[in-house]
Amino acid sequence: MGGTSLSPAEILLSRRVQEMVLNGEEPPHLYICRKGDEAKEVPSHLAPIPVINFSLISSSEPSLKQEDELQKLQSALHSWGCFQAIGHGISTTLLDNIRQVGKQFFEQPMEAKKKFSKELQEVEGYGADAPPEEGTPLDWSDRLFLDVYPEHKKNLNIWPQSFRNVLEEYSVNIKKLTEEISKAMAKSVNLEENSFLNQFGEESTLQARFNYYSRCQRPDLVLGLRPHADGSGYTIILQDEVGLQTLKDEQWFTIPTISDALFVLMGDQMEIMSNGIFKSPVHRVVTNSKIDRLSVAMFYTPDPNKEIGPEETLINEETPRLFRNIKDYATIHWGYYQRGTRSIHVAKV
Repeated sequence: MGGTSLSPAEILLSRRVQEMVLNGEEPPHLYICRKGDEAKEVPSHLAPIPVINFSLISSSEPSLKQEDELQKLQSALHSWGCFQAIGHGISTTLLDNIRQVGKQFFEQPMEAKKKFSKELQEVEGYGADAPPEEGTPLDWSDRLFLDVYPEHKKNLNIWPQSFRNVLEEYSVNIKKLTEEISKAMAKSVNLEENSFLNQFGEESTLQARFNYYSRCQRPDLVLGLRPHADGSGYTIILQDEVGLQTLKDEQWFTIPTISDALFVLMGDQMEIMSNGIFKSPVHRVVTNSKIDRLSVAMFYTPDPNKEIGPEETLINEETPRLFRNIKDYATIHWGYYQRGTRSIHVAKV
């Protein structure tokens, strides 16, 4: 008896985009998703993405500058749902190192990378996302996805030895930064500083995703990552080249690359916890015909076994409860993501 035959999407996703590019192949039709009637694109030099200086916010001495920066943060999260973080305390050397080891991993021969390959339906490891539902386009990218925290979730067998130490150091620094960001966000809406951290819980997760976007012969037709909002609490992204875009006012704004900045993007769970004050923006990655692109995304997500919901002090007569309490939202989100749709409506009252 023969085994179950693979769908066309499964056959493509069992290969690597990088391999197709090296072979000079045109993007197969399942990657074609762009249409001529898209929203206008705004180039990075014209995109007014808010910049927040955490060296001002994290000062132990309250000051007018700190208050102003917290107000800027609240405004950024309400209107954009994202910001560029500077003054975050992570060294230029470490940022350069994590980018470098990521590039070195993807530049290895295919056989060397295949040691870290995942099965089609698995999440962790090297490869592509699981096949989406029929009719949902595929992403022109390869990735390495690793659980970082809690410690007991790490599978070091699929952590390439070449960058284990660098990723460990980077993860420790990002974990510390998530505490600073979570406290700052709470203070920006006049909550006790640990309010959001308490919702994330002791078993909150941190996952690293190294994304490699190979050059593409048809950037007019193909996306590196299809439009979606994140199911995390929030995501911290390190870019090397422009390509990431966020949707606002029916326009796609290209996120600039600022030296040493980290791009912080709200996920649906922060929109829920803030009772809609913070927005979880739809975003995507465009392709480029001339250059490859690498990004390192760190997903910070509440403990899946812990219920989250709007902070009670953010609910009043003027701003009634918008969301119900919910548990393991990330799993719900994944099901909708695979269908190419948003999921936040399932948490609305």
